Amino acid sequence: MLWTVLLALLVLLLLQTQLSVCLRDLRSGASVSPLQSPPPSSSSPSSASSSSSSYNATQQRLPGAIIIGVRKGGTRALLEMLNLHPDVEVAKAEVHYFNVEEHFRRGLAWYRAQMPFTLPGQLTVEKTPGYFAAPQVPVRVWDMNPAVRLLLIVRDPAERLVSDYTQVLHNRLTQDKPYQPLEELLLHEGHINHGYKALQRSLYHLHLARWLEVFPREQIHVVDGDALIRDPFPELRKAERFLDLPPRINPSNFYFNTTKGFYCLLSAGHDKCLDESKGRPHAPLSTQALKKLCRYFRKPNKLFFEMVGRSFSWC
Repeated sequence: MLWTVLLALLVLLLLQTQLSVCLRDLRSGASVSPLQSPPPSSSSPSSASSSSSSYNATQQRLPGAIIIGVRKGGTRALLEMLNLHPDVEVAKAEVHYFNVEEHFRRGLAWYRAQMPFTLPGQLTVEKTPGYFAAPQVPVRVWDMNPAVRLLLIVRDPAERLVSDYTQVLHNRLTQDKPYQPLEELLLHEGHINHGYKALQRSLYHLHLARWLEVFPREQIHVVDGDALIRDPFPELRKAERFLDLPPRINPSNFYFNTTKGFYCLLSAGHDKCLDESKGRPHAPLSTQALKKLCRYFRKPNKLFFEMVGRSFSWC
């Protein structure tokens, strides 16, 4: 009888030992499942980043929409306002891929690397106002993506010209470099100087004609830059529709900053205003010179209105 009890105890002890070994193996296997990759080493930042991107299904994608111009037309304001939408991610810096040969030679892989990380279904947007007036750009953009949506924000071409000059003047003064007064550049022997680059950039119809040789009109959405400054929401709602985005931007996303003199943005309880370069006082231009400039723009403006199928309250 005693031997039977001792034998039973011995068998029980052996079974308990075997059970402990099995439990330990199960715990060890659960820490690294055969269906999963082991976690990245903390000493490898690139591995950690890759794992995080894979988990969130984010990646850098070529833009589905590009703000192509115009320079000093409100492109930065439009980009920041579109960025209020949860389905939009924007490239923070101007890329200048299609209009700068050094960048273009680097190829689409380099261009893609300048884009933000996005989730599936989010829209990538970049803006480079230099694209609009550069002759080689429309075909290059088409080759990148024939279905890309283009946003063109325009403002009074005379105001745009003065703002353009003011920015260049500010940059030259910051570098302690001299710069001619505006009227010396704009007028030659009392007549409009057709060769002045800032004037050429305001001839919207010439540049748009090149884009329309490549892209259908319905693929280019024109934003009223002057209206965007006065009352942003209606222009943003039109842009949402053009981009096939659900309406998520609301009037409550904007408030008028009396100190700066323009609208600032509100999102998730945080406000954001454009930097001090926006709203900078314009360089002086005499009334006589401004009248000449407005007369000069009458015909080009009319041609542009006919091309886009709408008119604007410009001088």
